[in-house]
Amino acid sequence: MFCIRGCGRRVAASLTKQHLASVRFGGDSAAPWTPHFDVVVIGGGHAGTEAAAAAARCGSRTLLLTHRVDTIGQMSCNPSFGGIGKGHLMREVDALDGLCSRICDQSGIHYKVLNRRKGPAVWGLRAQIDRKLYKQNMQKEILNTPLLTVQEGAVEDLILTEPEPEHTGKYRVSGVVLADGSTVYAESVVLTTGTFLRGMIVIGLEMHPAGRLGDQPSIGLAQTLEKLGFVVGRLKTGTPPRIAKESVNFSILNKQTPDNPSIPFSFINQTVWIKPEDQLPCYLTQTNPRVDEIVLENLHLNCHVKETTRGPRYCPSIESKVLRFPNRVHQVWLEPEGMDSDLIYPQGLSVTLPAELQEKMITCIRGLENAKMIQPALFLLFVPSVLWPGYGVQYDYMDPRQISPSLETHLVQRLFFAGQINGTTGYEEAAAQGVIAGINASLRVRHKPAFVISRTEGYIGVLIDDLTTLGTNEPYRMFTSRAEFRLSLRPDNADSRLTFRGYKEAGCVSQQRYERASWMKSSLEEGISMLKSIEFLSTKWKNLIPESSISSGKSLPLRALDVLKYEEVDMELLARAVPEPLKKYTQCRELAERLKIEATYESVLFHQQQEIKEVQRDEALQLPKDLDYLTLKDISLSYEVREKLHFSRPQTIGAASRIPGVTAAAIVNLLRFVKTTQQRQAAMNRVPKIDQQLRDTDRLEESQL
Repeated sequence: MFCIRGCGRRVAASLTKQHLASVRFGGDSAAPWTPHFDVVVIGGGHAGTEAAAAAARCGSRTLLLTHRVDTIGQMSCNPSFGGIGKGHLMREVDALDGLCSRICDQSGIHYKVLNRRKGPAVWGLRAQIDRKLYKQNMQKEILNTPLLTVQEGAVEDLILTEPEPEHTGKYRVSGVVLADGSTVYAESVVLTTGTFLRGMIVIGLEMHPAGRLGDQPSIGLAQTLEKLGFVVGRLKTGTPPRIAKESVNFSILNKQTPDNPSIPFSFINQTVWIKPEDQLPCYLTQTNPRVDEIVLENLHLNCHVKETTRGPRYCPSIESKVLRFPNRVHQVWLEPEGMDSDLIYPQGLSVTLPAELQEKMITCIRGLENAKMIQPALFLLFVPSVLWPGYGVQYDYMDPRQISPSLETHLVQRLFFAGQINGTTGYEEAAAQGVIAGINASLRVRHKPAFVISRTEGYIGVLIDDLTTLGTNEPYRMFTSRAEFRLSLRPDNADSRLTFRGYKEAGCVSQQRYERASWMKSSLEEGISMLKSIEFLSTKWKNLIPESSISSGKSLPLRALDVLKYEEVDMELLARAVPEPLKKYTQCRELAERLKIEATYESVLFHQQQEIKEVQRDEALQLPKDLDYLTLKDISLSYEVREKLHFSRPQTIGAASRIPGVTAAAIVNLLRFVKTTQQRQAAMNRVPKIDQQLRDTDRLEESQL
């Protein structure tokens, strides 16, 4: 047993009740204190809270370590959740009984579905969130979760032991060392460090060590990971200045109102906590040539933009937009930060210029001519001014090709990475990784198979497969365009895709959610069967539903399911035409909407399911976990391909085929090798059985003689 930063010294320190009495919080107060947990999760952000709650739901005694308990659930950047692609991730996290969707339904102040002009497969559920309310509700949930203990503390090192011989990896993690020298032992450890690994805040030419505004960075843990041999990269992100609501002229801006009715994120909620008429609006403005001038004239005062560190491609700073898209107008959404907040978040105006230039730039924008930047007291620790400017954050991340689809690292057994440490950006991407890491950390403790979602099953699978096979050199963001099978991976059917697996394979889904998903599944099957069984001539349908665009020129037989495919026809209209037996399917809004969606995609889904089966056949061809690609002699592979396979360690032929630089010829040779090896092994397994049969035959003959 040793620590990397401890220069090989043996760790014998232990936690005591007295030491932990003042920093222990938890929902399992009746349980006796012990320094040994099943799962330890490091970091209380969006990945960490989901990981800790998931591990606890799976039945593991879990410890969540965070710098400060009062920052659990803090929304460090934008006050919103969801969006195109991101809303899909939230629905899938919810299908696995995750937290963020339910908390958003309790904390939102403006709910809207994006991409409505396109089909429901790519609709993006989104909500503006009350920061204060979200944090309160998340902390209430976390601090009352059974089997979950929360402790304040900074992790500086990992405790490592000899690896398990039946698994790959150089070491096995068995606990963590805190900044005060105390230790916590664990069977599995999940790292969700966000932007804290050697984090650095940047404003103009000034740089301040910080993982987030007001929080110290994690230096020791970053050094530990680097010394272990992990490939470390550097990324950056940013946030805009905050503006006083009273200083904005909203009357001349484009107003956007919320949807009515509001669509909840969670499958178990029929509605959200707030009525549409009580929700707050958002406003749209845009940049102009004067903004471009200020940015271009002052690039020499902005080291964040000049850095070679890669920032987010799809949510870039205003400086990056001006440089990449010259002479263009850029949208700026003015978003409220809470029901009783006097702050406005200017989405699309992330900037790291010096504070005085940021204010000069803002006042050039329509509606913001008299805008004032606001500053919280804690910002005085960094910038002694009266402003709250936007700032950039630079931080370390680990190349995600060093983790498996279960999010366990190749190098250190039972060590899991989730969130921005894997090179992603966004609350939703972090939450999705967190729930998978938490589930698998718990399953690893119980020696059960890993819970892996393939890219044919969910956007979470697409996210993790992209990271583990392709890697990333810029903050990774989810889009619907990344998924090949998006007609099947819709927001409406995430429960039918994942809830049953989560309940049976991982044990992370509650009985209540399982029963609700079962009811919805059986109701959908019954409804679709009923719609298929009702058939009239098209002329009769036209008479029954005159507002439909059904052609009456030719009298052809049409099923009710076919009629439901028409854009202007919904279940309400169909049930008025055929009250019995269709009326009962309109009593549940969600059921009626899902029947409409199933009808819309019926024909194309059949063909897509065939494509999915072909991909699943490739995914079913498992590669041996102990393959040493660098020294393998019975297969023709170039050294470049061997290096890529050795680094990424794909678990299936399908995953290997998606690694850049692994040629089609290499895949064919690898496939041939695997099949030959399997046949050889099968033949060897048959030999003892044949020998046993011959011995049994000989004994029988002897007994007969």
